[in-house]
Amino acid sequence: MTHIRLKTEIPGPNSVALQQRRAAAVSRGLGQANAVAVQSARGSLVTDVDGNTFIDLAGGIGMMAVGHNHPRVVAAVQAQVQEAIHPCALVTNFEGYPALAERLNALTPGDFPKKTLLANGGAEAVENAVKIARAYTGRAGVIVFEGAYHGRTNLTMAMTSKYGLFKKGFGPFAPEVYRLAYPNPYRAPEGLSSEQWTDWCCWNLENALVAHIDGSALACIVIEPVMGEGGFIPTPAKFLHKIREICDRTGAVMIADEIQSGSGRTGRLYAIEHAGVVPDLLVSAKSLGAGTPISAVTGRAEIMDAPHLGGVGSTYGGSPVSCAAALAVLDILTEPGFLEQAQMIERVTREVWEAVRGELPIGDIRGVGAMMAVEFVKDPHTKEPWMDMVAAAVPLAVERGVLLIRAGLYSNCLRFLPALDIPEEVLREGLNAVVDAVREAYAKARPAAAAELPALAAPV
Repeated sequence: MTHIRLKTEIPGPNSVALQQRRAAAVSRGLGQANAVAVQSARGSLVTDVDGNTFIDLAGGIGMMAVGHNHPRVVAAVQAQVQEAIHPCALVTNFEGYPALAERLNALTPGDFPKKTLLANGGAEAVENAVKIARAYTGRAGVIVFEGAYHGRTNLTMAMTSKYGLFKKGFGPFAPEVYRLAYPNPYRAPEGLSSEQWTDWCCWNLENALVAHIDGSALACIVIEPVMGEGGFIPTPAKFLHKIREICDRTGAVMIADEIQSGSGRTGRLYAIEHAGVVPDLLVSAKSLGAGTPISAVTGRAEIMDAPHLGGVGSTYGGSPVSCAAALAVLDILTEPGFLEQAQMIERVTREVWEAVRGELPIGDIRGVGAMMAVEFVKDPHTKEPWMDMVAAAVPLAVERGVLLIRAGLYSNCLRFLPALDIPEEVLREGLNAVVDAVREAYAKARPAAAAELPALAAPV
């Protein structure tokens, strides 16, 4: 049984018409990875306005760990809308806000008193986490890492890597942000093993406390346990432990940005649990709300209480509707066996792409659970990124009935963020369609890229 059902050319006429309206009415700076317009969505399947049904392997950039329109999330939202949409947490109290905070306080790593602040989206939560860390420490400095993505506000753009896509033309940016090398195992400098590269990055982190900022001026270190936009790179456990050690020694706050990797995405509620490291503050968003706008900063109570009264908050932060959705999501994620389904997603994704590694220009296959990526390169020895070929593969995948997005510092990765309960046969159908799309893109791109690209071989 096939789950992809295409009735028109892709994009279909109604999608094209809506796309024309968007182009005329919406800022052109708003990107769109797939040229289709959605009519409805359920689980892992999306139907467009032309009646075509797609397998969704993008998941709203990782928002849909429980799948589109999960019936329990829909029921929770509908019930809340009947009562009150948003009286505003800055004006009144209501059941959802403390109830969600209590759940997050209990579920996030760390056996110590915790508190939570709710916001609307990931960037807002990251900015609040930094504000809270600064208020607690009385310091200003923030350490972040190459390849990281933390948001599009002025402060979080300062913290974000990948200048050309996210930052060009928007400066000046917030000061007191220090960016250091990140131990991407696949892109260790020539002559270094991945372990040696991690060791060097640990040394460099120590060195930064002399060369860049004194520990007495450091408010926080912000790290993605699995780098998201940077290419779905699991941060080496040794590096996470080093950050924890430095924060303990200097009194800085360790902040785990789990916006994309959290809420069950990697098979644990939070990706940092794989390393056994406990951060002081943890930022969650995306799949926490299953498509509703909500984010959270959760952490040590004494740190969370550092800002003065009125120093944090937002008009729509922690709306009752989003809180209802998030509480339903956490109920689903914590059901016995639900998170274990991420193991199947990782196994199948690796299996499908390993089978074509010698045929297609694959440099690396990596990730954890339902957060997987494939990186494509022109030469497995030089590891030169092949972003044009990957850019061409995405619309070809859409034409075959799969929604897909790119990732990576060089935009040369395909990322896979399916719902955790996607049936194996649906996942295989979607991945095989993407393989076919890459085959076509590769066949077209190879002659144009160079007359003699090296023969494919196992990457070094």
